[in-house]
Amino acid sequence: MTINSVLGPINPDDLGFTLIHEHLSVGMPGWELDPDDCNRSDEISGAVDKMAEIMDLGVKSFVDPCPMELGRDPEFAAEVASRSGMQIVIATGLYNDALGIPMHFRLMDVDAIGEIYERELTEGIGETGIKAGIIKVATGGIPGFTEIGAGVTDAETKCLRAAAKAHKATGAPILCHNSEVEPYGREVLNVFDEEGVDFNKVLIGHACGVGDMRYYFDILDRGAWLGFDRFGIEAIASDKLRVASLCGLLAVGYDRIMLSHDALHCMRGRPGSGFSAMAEQSPNWNYAHICRNIIPQMRDAGVAQDKIDTLTVANPRNYFLRS
Repeated sequence: MTINSVLGPINPDDLGFTLIHEHLSVGMPGWELDPDDCNRSDEISGAVDKMAEIMDLGVKSFVDPCPMELGRDPEFAAEVASRSGMQIVIATGLYNDALGIPMHFRLMDVDAIGEIYERELTEGIGETGIKAGIIKVATGGIPGFTEIGAGVTDAETKCLRAAAKAHKATGAPILCHNSEVEPYGREVLNVFDEEGVDFNKVLIGHACGVGDMRYYFDILDRGAWLGFDRFGIEAIASDKLRVASLCGLLAVGYDRIMLSHDALHCMRGRPGSGFSAMAEQSPNWNYAHICRNIIPQMRDAGVAQDKIDTLTVANPRNYFLRS
């Protein structure tokens, strides 16, 4: 059994230290209509430099679950991987109702969307020949950017069911974006339960800013994984809360958790003021923050190295292993 990376199949045993949720480039729908864009060549070179930095810190694999409609760029990722040596995995799948799911897909049924996901996992994305290695789903709004409190919408539910179909056809794992303000991990698992999804292949992401142990227990006790994957985004929640929640879970025996930053190298088009403000409020929002700052804090709190290895090496491996 192998994992689809942007440069071809890799063995789960070779993943090593994995950042489970990062982004190389992102563009909000409509970015391609903006005459101002980043310099692609320069941004690729900059991303290669950042990969070299974190590889020196021990990171070996980098998962970029950018959804299809948010500026996903398989060839950008492949060039960065080729030039840096980083193992990069990208996603198929659509984003949430508030910021994604173009009308083309809203008019499709579950089977049609699921077939597209499956094709990107087994045949490749468009004409690139680059295969996705993971399935992205998303629920919830973003405070300050979109309306919140809508629950899991019909369009999002359709995409969840499509992801379930592609998962069952291919064995590919599913990664779910959730809002910390309105976390719908329980509801997502309910839909997946109806569809017969293996929860051992489901990661409920962006959980680290929730800070609700009951929510964490409910997700983990059902056999899914938690993503503590926004370290450094202090504009959303403090890292103090994230570290305290993580250490608390570890202290009572819960370790089905993976770590990352949800950091971004390049914003396509001109970045909006909201994104710029969030970045300004989050000076440690970068790919190296966990290695440089969070892991030392965990050690200071008494977390043993073998447990850190579980979170960063063993858990990503087990998540990607086919059942």
